[in-house]
Amino acid sequence: MKNILVLSVLILSLSACKNEKKESTVTETIVADVLTEATPAYPETMRAIFEAHGGTDAWKKMQTLRFDIPKENDTEKHTVALQDRRSLIETDRWSIGYDGSEVWLLEQEADVYKGNARFYHNLMFYFYAMPFVLADDGIQYESVPATQLDGMNYEGVKISYNDGVGDAPKDEYMVYFDAETHQMKWLGYTVTFGKTEKSDNWRFIKYAEWATQNGLVLPKALTWYQVEDGKPTTPRNTINFENIFISESQPDAALFKKPEGAVVSE
Repeated sequence: MKNILVLSVLILSLSACKNEKKESTVTETIVADVLTEATPAYPETMRAIFEAHGGTDAWKKMQTLRFDIPKENDTEKHTVALQDRRSLIETDRWSIGYDGSEVWLLEQEADVYKGNARFYHNLMFYFYAMPFVLADDGIQYESVPATQLDGMNYEGVKISYNDGVGDAPKDEYMVYFDAETHQMKWLGYTVTFGKTEKSDNWRFIKYAEWATQNGLVLPKALTWYQVEDGKPTTPRNTINFENIFISESQPDAALFKKPEGAVVSE
């Protein structure tokens, strides 16, 4: 009888251990699933590119971005509220702003601004804030074969957008990067603003010079290239960025409000 009792206790102990182990395994699986859902679903390659430029965690803490673009007869002063992408471009002759719902244009003289304000209001910001703008929602990523650009081989990622994302969801991008450092070197892009179909007319920008600002590696100069047979050939023009400022401090909300006399750009 004593032997039977000992055997029963042993069986109960083993069963309890087995149940305890099973419950622990289930708990670990649930925690792992929660962590997976909370983590942005960037492909490993894109995650490495972001990290090479300071990381998305640091980028998403930033509230204000400012930079100047010197032009032949004027200087564009760009300010962007990074969390909601309200923006302001100021020159001596005209200003363009986005207040969160409308793009507005204010001209000091009639017809002094030559262009489409809605198209331009965030264009240079988008090129400047590479690669971090490619961490936005509604983006699809696709690895592409290594490509030779200007005599060098680069790995690449193709970016496209879900329907209804932004003013030009048919736009596509190619990010080409150094395979060892994962730093971005080239951007290929198409322009489909105002169109309903994708384009196969690729344009190319070389990210010629970088600077570290508040822990983030951001462009200091961009060079557009001539294109032949879908590949960049010779430099066409370079845009320099000056007085770069990026901060966790919020910008003044009044900057982006449509001023008296401004017109809404369709």
